Amino acid sequence: MIPLFIVLGLIIVFVIWLIGAYNGLVVLRNRFKNAFAQIDVQLKRRYDLIPNLVETAKGYMKHERETLEAVIQARNQAAAAGKAAAANPADSSAMAGLVGAEGALTGALGRLFALSEAYPDLKANQNMMQLTEELTSTENKISFARQAYNDAVTVYNTKREVFPTNIVANMFNFVAAVLFEIEEAAQREAPKMSF
Repeated sequence: MIPLFIVLGLIIVFVIWLIGAYNGLVVLRNRFKNAFAQIDVQLKRRYDLIPNLVETAKGYMKHERETLEAVIQARNQAAAAGKAAAANPADSSAMAGLVGAEGALTGALGRLFALSEAYPDLKANQNMMQLTEELTSTENKISFARQAYNDAVTVYNTKREVFPTNIVANMFNFVAAVLFEIEEAAQREAPKMSF
């Protein structure tokens, strides 16, 4: 009878450990999804600011139509990529699409701000200065949110890769999450805005 109780006790300990490992992975997965939701909030704020910025610049930069249209197109592509990534932050292709679209948007904004240097009246426009300040603040918030997301992803990925939790992760299909990394050094910095 004693060997039966020992085996039964070991099974109970194993089941308790299995439940704990599973629940721990679920908690960590929800943390990185919540961290991505914080990025998403800031990205949406950024996307909402950009049309106002372009409209303000339009009156002064009539001959720079291509640049203004490129900014709006890049904004729309980034917004669409953001929606796809927000639907499932664990999807590596959606995150890669978002990173690429954000890089294109940052590049287009950089070109807009570089061209705006040639328009002193635009630089002095109060609305443009306010929008630029808000955009800079939003860029900083995105950087902080991205760092929090990457930290949460690292903790989750580490937990799902360590033995013996990796057995539970594989059994219940906990896939690796993707970091939100900026690939090019020029994109790592917020667009330079000097008004």
